[in-house]
Amino acid sequence: MTENEFISELRKQSQKAYAKLIDDFEQKVFATCISFVPNREDAEDIAQEVFVEVFNSIGKFKGNSKLSTWIYRITTNKCLEFIRKKSTKKRFGFLQSITGNDVPFDKTAYFTEMNHPGILLENKEKSETLFKAINALPEAQKVVFTLCKVDGKSYEEVSEITEKSVSSVESLMFRAKKNLQDLLGDFYKNEA
Repeated sequence: MTENEFISELRKQSQKAYAKLIDDFEQKVFATCISFVPNREDAEDIAQEVFVEVFNSIGKFKGNSKLSTWIYRITTNKCLEFIRKKSTKKRFGFLQSITGNDVPFDKTAYFTEMNHPGILLENKEKSETLFKAINALPEAQKVVFTLCKVDGKSYEEVSEITEKSVSSVESLMFRAKKNLQDLLGDFYKNEA
């Protein structure tokens, strides 16, 4: 089945096509969700929302990009929406804006999924610190850094997913790395 035939079947709301969609994308979508929200239960909930959104919105898919790119865009947006909601409820103290050297790293036990293949750190505490620092980045930097460094996407793929130019992605990545150096430097200086 070609991608166009598959999309056509999804638009007809074929249960067979929906099952194929889940088979083809379930692990990829979950891996992206767990990169942004390192808690298995929440990542599974977000992944489920992604598939409902894809199925309900397939009629709006214009075909300007690959279906997979569109699905990653929805996944990224759902993850950011989840983080924003949690942030406003103050559940994530580490998502609040940073003022001066006061880095709001809390020791929450929220992080349940530290075996993510994109996180190659020695222990859970360092992983938690890294995720907190990533989530403290401005949103555009957080998205680019997570998709590139945690999910392993190329700048070109990130460009398609975020609908930004490759040079914008490179610039955001450079700033994200610089900000992470500053954040993590401040954190370890305060811990010493």
